[in-house]
Amino acid sequence: MPRTKLIAANWKMYKTPDQTRDFFRDFLPLVSGHERDEIVVCPPYVDLAAALEAARGSNIAVGAQNLHWKEVGAFTGEISAAMLLSLGVTHGIVGHSERRQYFGETDDTVNLRLKAALEAGLTPICCVGEVLEEREAGLTDDVLRRQCVRAFRAISAKKAARLVVAYEPVWAIGTGKTATPELAAEAHAVIRSEAGEVFGEEFAARMRILYGGSVKPENAAALMAQEEIDGALVGGASLEPKSFAAIVKY
Repeated sequence: MPRTKLIAANWKMYKTPDQTRDFFRDFLPLVSGHERDEIVVCPPYVDLAAALEAARGSNIAVGAQNLHWKEVGAFTGEISAAMLLSLGVTHGIVGHSERRQYFGETDDTVNLRLKAALEAGLTPICCVGEVLEEREAGLTDDVLRRQCVRAFRAISAKKAARLVVAYEPVWAIGTGKTATPELAAEAHAVIRSEAGEVFGEEFAARMRILYGGSVKPENAAALMAQEEIDGALVGGASLEPKSFAAIVKY
């Protein structure tokens, strides 16, 4: 069975609620009736309500950019999976490289967040990927295997049914550099192999692996043509309706 591609927008720390409403006003007509792929927009927390209202009745799902592993507690500034679900959020990004780089995210906390998302019924987009030094040292496969093994630890294949993985070579995020479709496909094959070891080959064959790293309208078709690439996690190019729509409709 072919895997349905998932095209996800990660807005990072951009857009106010009013700007979010403006985006959806312009974006929705451009992708109306598009059923080939699953489309998800992940705005900042403050924009979630506006995004959900604007997307109501459309083919667009709304996701969060992060979530805490506890359901409630004294964790100032954090948001739980239960809170996201209560709004109507269906997806959540876990372990993005910027969370790892700037905010102390580790493979172990990625595992905790992933478990929480899956337990709550969210569809997690779990990010893995190597930095430039690791790529140049020939350590990409080792890094991906380590990140996957630790992220997937103590999660059953049954619980992991909704799991989506995003391969994001850190050296390609926001730099304008993009892994060639062939390089990306090789990395995806490593991730799928590791998922097979943990969850079984049948699960791994169904699991979607997205590519994230300077995805643009100009390179989307070539990336999506690779059998191993099951969609995209799009940063800067998802902020403008026409640009993101062009990627969705690659």
